[in-house]
Amino acid sequence: MIPQIVVVDDDPIILKKAWNTLTSSGLKAVVLKSGKALLEYTQENPAPDLILMDISMPEMDGFEVVKELKKCEAGWRDTPVIFLTGNEDEDTETKGLSLGAMDFIRKPFVASVLVLRVKHAVELIRLQRNLEGMVEEKTRENENLFLHVVESLADAIDAKDNYTKGHSGRVAIYSKEIAKRYGYDEKHQEQIFMMGLLHDVGKIGVPDEVINKPGRLTDEEFAKIKKHPGIGGKILGNIKEMPSLAAGAKWHHERYDGKGYPEGLAGDDIPEEARIIAVADAYDAMTSTRSYRGALPVEVVRGEIEKGKGSQFDPKFADIMIEMIDEGAFPDV
Repeated sequence: MIPQIVVVDDDPIILKKAWNTLTSSGLKAVVLKSGKALLEYTQENPAPDLILMDISMPEMDGFEVVKELKKCEAGWRDTPVIFLTGNEDEDTETKGLSLGAMDFIRKPFVASVLVLRVKHAVELIRLQRNLEGMVEEKTRENENLFLHVVESLADAIDAKDNYTKGHSGRVAIYSKEIAKRYGYDEKHQEQIFMMGLLHDVGKIGVPDEVINKPGRLTDEEFAKIKKHPGIGGKILGNIKEMPSLAAGAKWHHERYDGKGYPEGLAGDDIPEEARIIAVADAYDAMTSTRSYRGALPVEVVRGEIEKGKGSQFDPKFADIMIEMIDEGAFPDV
């Protein structure tokens, strides 16, 4: 693709010379006579590869135009700028560079020098964008690998309990949907999905005979179960790259009224993500068959969540779950 250069200058002689020089060198060129004209041009045209812009222009100088470009959509906001200037003072260059200018070209310019500087700049931009693309691709690959590892670990956790196959995945999906409806951005939604997948990781440290015991647990056995949030928090706390993962595991059994475990946190002292996971976890537990009972009817589950508002659950997240129940909004899981 032929690089496109936008030239902005109030001097028609400069514009004509720049257009002739660039186009005769195999580049595309658009010339505009003011900063205002450039800003209008951004409204209906895709961003070029490079902007050449005079600093000293009437109405709006080059520095002011660059500040306005930063408010534009991403393509224009990120377009490199080379300033054209007849000044050689240090303050002008310092100010331009501080605003993000890529380079300066002195006026009147020598045609061959302009072409070389522009082509070098375009090549540098191309290399930088290729490098950014490679970094983004590698980041996506690492994120996908991490997700596969997390999903495998979640499957291993669920496999310890004969009655909870798929539980971690369902809690992750419900938690993500609650977060979405509450207004979390996509990155935060994915984060809470991961937290949901790993919320029960601490059960790795609980004996299988306790987890799979048919019927109700004794007080001693329940005390062992109650250790799993702390165990999970310690395991995930070692993942320095994603420190937030530990919160879902450690505090998803806290209650809004402070009567939960392991630390008896209450209200907003419980991390928000853990409050979301708590209601998602409770919903899936009640709608699933367990060793000591069958799955509860959805109307009973709805009533229990309604009853737990302000005591077991954060009311705002309980309300979102009830909304989801009423809508039948649960995806196939």
